[in-house]
Amino acid sequence: MTVYNDASGTDGALRRSLGIDRRRFLSTCTAVGAAAIAAPVFGASPAFAQPAPGPGHDHDHGHGHGQALVPAHKRGIILYTVRDATGRDPLSTTLPSGFRAVFKELARYGYKQVEFAGYGQHANAPGGNNLESVEGAKLLRSWLDDYGLRAQGNHGFIPGSWPLSPSDLDQFKRHLEIANILGMDHMGTGGDPTGSAYRADWDVAADKWNALGQIAHRAGIKLYTHNHDAAYGFLLDGGPLDAQGRPTRSSGIRKLEYFLKVTDPKTVWLEMDVYWAHVAQYKFHSYTALDGSQRENIFDPAAVVRRHNKRYPLFHAKDGIINTASGDGYDMVPFGTGVIDYRTFFSRVGQSNYRNPMVEQDTAPSSTDLAQSLKQARISYEGMAALRK
Repeated sequence: MTVYNDASGTDGALRRSLGIDRRRFLSTCTAVGAAAIAAPVFGASPAFAQPAPGPGHDHDHGHGHGQALVPAHKRGIILYTVRDATGRDPLSTTLPSGFRAVFKELARYGYKQVEFAGYGQHANAPGGNNLESVEGAKLLRSWLDDYGLRAQGNHGFIPGSWPLSPSDLDQFKRHLEIANILGMDHMGTGGDPTGSAYRADWDVAADKWNALGQIAHRAGIKLYTHNHDAAYGFLLDGGPLDAQGRPTRSSGIRKLEYFLKVTDPKTVWLEMDVYWAHVAQYKFHSYTALDGSQRENIFDPAAVVRRHNKRYPLFHAKDGIINTASGDGYDMVPFGTGVIDYRTFFSRVGQSNYRNPMVEQDTAPSSTDLAQSLKQARISYEGMAALRK
């Protein structure tokens, strides 16, 4: 297992790949692929939504003095937040339905970036139900351009098998081609590299991500993994073995911190879901050390980002209110209406022109208020725009 760090060099082949034209990536990918064959944080005052400005207006107007913590051109949203709207039958409602209409509405609120969560929509929407193709990507790109939006990523296909099968490699390459057409800098997945607590499984995951990351890198794409709370739990990497021969205690290293250590910082990237990172802070604050003692270790999400600075180009900006009865410590709410201190978080991580925060609210769709997800997307935009240094 190769151990990487942020100061590590890049081999000559990888350096040369930086000059490869993005349009030539398919042949390059084939060559590489063949070789591969808890204390919650309080203190943020709720920010309530203001009416969205009309076309041509400054979307920061009315948010007071001071420099915006999230520049206007970096304010984004993952389309999973409004999945009911993109999946809605436009023939059954006057509400925005399908990708094109939803793009128009999100742009009206002020958003400049989107992250996809797949390329499916309702069959009656323009373009049909499945735009996961070259032609579909061209259509999506034309709509993004029409409304001044940029695609920054997708929670899409990451092969589950390792080593890669030929069919998995082909599908991965198709997704890279789609990402290039859409103009994405990043492509990723919505799940952790592995759900395991054991170092051996994280080693296997790292091997796979290092190989996939090289393929994506040669295509001009940064491959990223999106992480939930479990990935910030403690790695079981020592102590007495259980009946299956697995370690039962921890050296105090968190799973994702180990993953950062054994993956290549030039080819494997991460998207921190700030909400789930705070859930991890609430849940995973102590561990059983190798000597059997209990040790306290409070997770600091912003400190992890600062230590691995450039490896976090993307965030999910998801807010929450305290609910210690839930087991997670929080319930999701529109961005800016909760207690997660995003003003401090964004100030600490810095690099505002590098980071791409995407609003996400898993609970935004409603079966009783069909307009809710878009209304809450609007509230979330205003909450993000209100953040000032």
